[in-house]
Amino acid sequence: MEWEVVIGLEIHAQLATKSKIFSSASTAYGAEPNTQACAVDLGLPGVLPVLNQEAVKMAIKFGLAIGAELPKRSVFARKNYFYPDLPKGYQISQFEHPIVAKGELSIELEDGSERIIGITRAHLEEDAGKSMHGNFHGQTGVDLNRAGTPLLEIVSDPDMRSAKEAVAYMKKIHSLVRYLEICDGNMQEGSFRCDSNVSVRPKGQKELGTRAEVKNVNSFRNVERAINIEIERQIELIEDGGTVVQETRLYDADKNETRSMRSKEEANDYRYFPDPDLLPVVLEQEMIEQIRATLPELPNAKRDRFVADMNLSLYDASVLTSSRELADYYETVLTASDNKDPKLCANWIITQLLGALNKAGIDISDSPISAQQLGGLLTRINDNTISGKIAKQIFDNLWNGEGKDADSIIESQGLKQVTDSGAIEALVDEVIANNPDQVEQYRSGKEQLLGFFVGQIMKASKGKANPAQVSELLKSKLTD
Repeated sequence: MEWEVVIGLEIHAQLATKSKIFSSASTAYGAEPNTQACAVDLGLPGVLPVLNQEAVKMAIKFGLAIGAELPKRSVFARKNYFYPDLPKGYQISQFEHPIVAKGELSIELEDGSERIIGITRAHLEEDAGKSMHGNFHGQTGVDLNRAGTPLLEIVSDPDMRSAKEAVAYMKKIHSLVRYLEICDGNMQEGSFRCDSNVSVRPKGQKELGTRAEVKNVNSFRNVERAINIEIERQIELIEDGGTVVQETRLYDADKNETRSMRSKEEANDYRYFPDPDLLPVVLEQEMIEQIRATLPELPNAKRDRFVADMNLSLYDASVLTSSRELADYYETVLTASDNKDPKLCANWIITQLLGALNKAGIDISDSPISAQQLGGLLTRINDNTISGKIAKQIFDNLWNGEGKDADSIIESQGLKQVTDSGAIEALVDEVIANNPDQVEQYRSGKEQLLGFFVGQIMKASKGKANPAQVSELLKSKLTD
């Protein structure tokens, strides 16, 4: 039997506010356990929550970016459940009336096509604390620093049909919230988390299969692995005569398996009801328009501008706009190189710089080579001061901190390209005289030997000869 996979994601983005959603306690990461949980976060008697306006503004910003409906009225509700890391015994969230309603997002697939993924809703809620299972000798420690941290939970429609599509969507959301500067997207610190709802159904069937929710996925790679292993589990279970049950499952990255965590609760299990301590949030159109005016150029618009104005390929433009930091880096390089060759700038960033960053495990924001330094290097390629080969040598010098800019390295190491026609002609004559057999073969029609001659001359000049001049002079001499 052929099976169709149905996937929906629930992404929790920690909003980049300085204080918590209902209290003035700090949201800074890395403090000593239980030093940033105040009386409001702990739900102590006599305290009242006060809504953080910045969290509301960030939610609206996200809603505008995905073209969503923004209901004029949203309501906070109490979601009741009992965990050690939930001090109040309930979580303040939104249920029937979220702050962001129906929206959508386009994603790019590996074959270059685009798909529209529906977003059911995005709602504000407070985070719980964190249970700590290590070094407590059979006990569990609880750190409540995270309790009350503002989250935007972004719930997709069940529109994805493969793990790769799910990862593409997750990456697009990750990029978007960072462009909007409403979330730092740090997955290691838990600022960006994802739960995957996975089900399978016979191909052609309209009715959805029973879904399982997979939790504890902390990287794009693990999301893909967890979804694929869950798809395999469900198909094997059904084909062996079993039945998929609705449950929450935990992904174990070390064993690459999912295992049952608890039966999946329905909404009525949480006994939602409007929080009596919080008034409904009423959005005024003037506030929405003020926030709309602050929106940055969004990833798709920036990508399309790079294609139209810079004449880049769709692939190159998509890579360069995959994060706001990388797009800003590219535009700074372009400015620093006098906007002369957008394609050259793109090639060096995508191939040379990103290759070095990936190898070193470094993010673009921590690049040892600044955008101004790379722009200065590319300027010297454009004006024929250095060749591409010498440029790679200078790139390595800059990467290792051996010089403040390309010009100082060129000067100190004597790397300026030889463009003097007399000096190049002398090298050409010498190489031709030393390789009579290859000259004869070239003149007999073996024109691919031109590369051999160019290589010999570049070697003799230690990479300093202008390759274009060498090639042109060689062709002239070899056809005499």
